[in-house]
Amino acid sequence: MTLKGKTALVTGSTSGIGLGIAKVLAAQGANILVNGFGDHEAPRKEIEQAGSAHGIRTDYHGADLSKPAEIEDLFAHGNKVFGCIDIVVNNAGIQHTSQIESFPVDRWDAIIAINLSSVFHTSRLVLPSMRKNNWGRIINIASVHGLVGSAEKSAYVAAKHGVVGFTKVAALETATTGVTVNAICPGWVLTPLVQKQIDAIAQKEGISNEEATKNLLQAKEPSLRFTTPEELGALAAFLCSPAGDNIRGVAWNMDGGWVAQ
Repeated sequence: MTLKGKTALVTGSTSGIGLGIAKVLAAQGANILVNGFGDHEAPRKEIEQAGSAHGIRTDYHGADLSKPAEIEDLFAHGNKVFGCIDIVVNNAGIQHTSQIESFPVDRWDAIIAINLSSVFHTSRLVLPSMRKNNWGRIINIASVHGLVGSAEKSAYVAAKHGVVGFTKVAALETATTGVTVNAICPGWVLTPLVQKQIDAIAQKEGISNEEATKNLLQAKEPSLRFTTPEELGALAAFLCSPAGDNIRGVAWNMDGGWVAQ
């Protein structure tokens, strides 16, 4: 399988899951438009190294995905640099945990904007060119929380359930085209976001990070191990392959057995 000649936008690709997926797609030959906060030079070098056998190209745009105008500028930039965007991996996300009655309104709005509304905006902007080319892949990184709930995560769970529902609608609207739309629903992945949760548990309960990690996994994930960004990248690459041509509207959980219970 090769993605040579294709260009992928991976949102939130300066670290964690997004960086892992970007590296796998680059290794398949795809050019990568990097997006995210923080340092982007080091991640770009990692991605370029992963795709060095194919001589892939990268570029960066720091769009804040809570702002539709910046998402529009992101696509204008990508189309100018690469010609068009063939693959969109909607990965960017933020988290906040709190009881509903004390959930900060600004945090709710930000989570819905970045985790859900941005998926709508990227899709509406890329679908015209994908339809014209009769080929495209939209892969939405939802979460196991797009399938089940957890206490104190109302905004995140609502957003991720919304992503799964949106994925199904977009898949139906493109069902007779060469464009596919699917969601991947990871369980626990050891990203900076999850590490913060582990640190908070350790501090709150007065235990070591090792114990907090064990408790986190035991509570939800029967495999007792984290899914890796590389594993998620391999699934994304599979969905981009010819074998994924008729996979449409799925919410594919990679969760160590979480929702099998």
